[in-house]
Amino acid sequence: MRFNFELTEPDPDPDSSSRKSLTPKEDILWVPLQNHPLFTSSTSTSTSLEGDAAPQPPSNLLAWDGASRLYYWDSNLRCLHRISIGLGDPDPTSVLAASPSKVLRTDVEINFEVHKISIDRNGSALLLSGAYGLCVMYLYGLSSSKDDSIICRTVSIGSQIYFNGRNVIHVRKISWHPYSDTHLGILSSDSVFRLFDLSSDVLQPEQEYYLQPVEPGRSRNAASICPVDFSFGGDHLWDRFSVFVLFSDGSVYILCPIVPFKSVYKWESVLEIYSDAEMFGLKSANPVAVNNSNLAIFWLEATFPELAHESKERGLSTLKAHPYAIFDASLCLQGPLRKVCHGVEDEDLAVRGAECEGHAVSFLYDLAGKDSILVTAWSGGQLQIDALSDEIQPVWTVGSPPRLRLSSHNHILGLAMLCESISGELPVVKLDQPHDHTVWLGHPPPLLRLAIVDLALPRKTESSSHISMFADPLMPERIYSVHDGGIDSIVLHFLPFTSQSSGKDETVRSPAVHPVLSTCQVENSTPSPLCGFIALSDSFGYSWIVVITSNKECVVLEMKTLNLLVPVHVDMEKESANSEEWTYRNPPDIISKELLSGPKVVLVPQGSPNLRSVAADSIEGRSTLHQYLNLFHENYVEYAHKVYFELKHHGPQLKRIIDDQHARLGEAKEKLSKVVNKQSGLVNRIEHATQRHNLLEQRLHCLRNLPGAHKKPLSKAERELKSKLDQFTRVELDALRASIDTLRARLGRFTQSLKGDVPNQPRKIGGRNNVLDAQISQLKSSITKLSLVNSENTKKVKLIESALKNQEICR
Repeated sequence: MRFNFELTEPDPDPDSSSRKSLTPKEDILWVPLQNHPLFTSSTSTSTSLEGDAAPQPPSNLLAWDGASRLYYWDSNLRCLHRISIGLGDPDPTSVLAASPSKVLRTDVEINFEVHKISIDRNGSALLLSGAYGLCVMYLYGLSSSKDDSIICRTVSIGSQIYFNGRNVIHVRKISWHPYSDTHLGILSSDSVFRLFDLSSDVLQPEQEYYLQPVEPGRSRNAASICPVDFSFGGDHLWDRFSVFVLFSDGSVYILCPIVPFKSVYKWESVLEIYSDAEMFGLKSANPVAVNNSNLAIFWLEATFPELAHESKERGLSTLKAHPYAIFDASLCLQGPLRKVCHGVEDEDLAVRGAECEGHAVSFLYDLAGKDSILVTAWSGGQLQIDALSDEIQPVWTVGSPPRLRLSSHNHILGLAMLCESISGELPVVKLDQPHDHTVWLGHPPPLLRLAIVDLALPRKTESSSHISMFADPLMPERIYSVHDGGIDSIVLHFLPFTSQSSGKDETVRSPAVHPVLSTCQVENSTPSPLCGFIALSDSFGYSWIVVITSNKECVVLEMKTLNLLVPVHVDMEKESANSEEWTYRNPPDIISKELLSGPKVVLVPQGSPNLRSVAADSIEGRSTLHQYLNLFHENYVEYAHKVYFELKHHGPQLKRIIDDQHARLGEAKEKLSKVVNKQSGLVNRIEHATQRHNLLEQRLHCLRNLPGAHKKPLSKAERELKSKLDQFTRVELDALRASIDTLRARLGRFTQSLKGDVPNQPRKIGGRNNVLDAQISQLKSSITKLSLVNSENTKKVKLIESALKNQEICR
């Protein structure tokens, strides 16, 4: 019998009556998750309330705390459902859910459409994000007496920066920091990455990094300065202090090191990179490497003061990061990351642009073994999979001091810095370069191209394809891609550095792509988007995918994790007659080999020659019988007990296997009978298909004789021009409009700040009026120039489109 004990979350007021109550809920019913009453309703999710907004990526209204609670945001009722789940009980492959679910409501009204929810690592706060709002909902609240729901405290994040009614800065990506319970990372359309500390200030960011990937005035296209996505690094050397930023043209940049204040890290991990900097950096013959490693060691000792102690106590298990910033240096924007070359002939490929169609839409960092995998999704439906071929190292730009926000005791409360890329051309990294020519020299790590996967998504003319990606929690070699057509699984069969470290000489194998779920019910039909998807896993190696459709239907799919990475080797030279040898080569380990070999052979001790004449009740006879009985008990009786215990233990498993085999045998018989029944129909269909094929060949022959059939394909230069035009129409104009809107918003804030400073500084206005007027006039002139450029570009695009149409008509 199941009991569910509901713990009412504690109230911050100690005198509150809502304390932890261990009251068993008798009306709890455990049902399969896909049959939960919450997901069996016929009402679909509400549509967007913002009007004609920009197309959004797939919504994700599901979140899992990593244990036994699943959260679902109801867009119709604007509330959060907390569902208690049980994984692998009673059947190892089942997922049960408690009904009814617990309803959690916000203490303030949510006046925007929620597109995504995500939970922090300790399960205490939930992020609600949308195109026009961003807030955090604390899951420990007060019980309501009206509808038996829980009222949770909800706060808005960065409302003065992103959603103040006058600003047009859009949030591109938001994510919880993996090493902090209170920090959020936000990448916005104004090319600024911000870290918010929810425990101190939810309106003002703790850290701000203004990204400048190209020098001012050197940008060839707006796609190179439009950020799209970002991802935090994994638990590997300097990766844990890194942030990867993706821009619209597919270029990837790295910010390192970025550490949230008061975040916690493992002692062994920090000591490893500290020792690496001392060993390979300080002892290098290159002065640049020595200088870079000195800065890294100085930063580590200031951020983690325990490293500077001579004792270096081994009793410490974790280290807390202290607020620190180098006073005369800012972080360098490392990149763009380029492909590693195999020789001189590949140098052009390393500097060449993107090989995929469209523009970049999303990014994923995945740590699989010893390899740092970077996956870039493109609007044309391709996934670009790369691996870092070298380690990430921190790089600073000396001479560019950051701006610090200090307390009354001169403690750092926040910082802001301008992150510029390295000026000049980056060297092309080759595989045959020695290790001393790349380590601690400030070069960004090159990329090793693993594969380009084409998902074969349907072509869209109005808007590009939006693709979201996440890694499997149990098997990091498997990546899930979520798009309008459903969910696909990509399994990486080749990891270069993981295979090298394990001593395996594996051949390069392309990834395996498997469709997991398709949202197109009928061929050539419009796919219905998904509104929720999450990956579940337990400690026994079972994994599931939970999907919520737009019709509020729940689908639970069990994902196989075993034998996916093992290649199948078939030896065609051996005869097929050795079936018995193949059957008995690898027997299933249901019963241990020790029991199958039987009891151990025991040598009977040699007795006296007159043993037969000894009476059984004599002293010598009793000792001999006692000795034989001990030998019998130690071997045969204990063996019988082991056999009995193991057979009893494996009995249910054997019964399950036998039942499964019988069920599969019955299914095979049914399929065979269906094939026999459909054989005549298949023969008729084959004949009809053959006739149809002949008819189509005749029609194709007639079509080839038409005058417009010999149309020449586009040349390489024409294809490059067409791709540039597509990119120009999709990205450039939107980026210019966003830049104009951003400048207008900054000008508005600047003028308002001037009006607010007028009564406080009556004497200083006269000395600064000229400078402020010059700045305002400069901003206005830049806005007019941008508007002129925008109008000219629009005219050029229209002229090019009309010219292309005229050429097509002439052909």
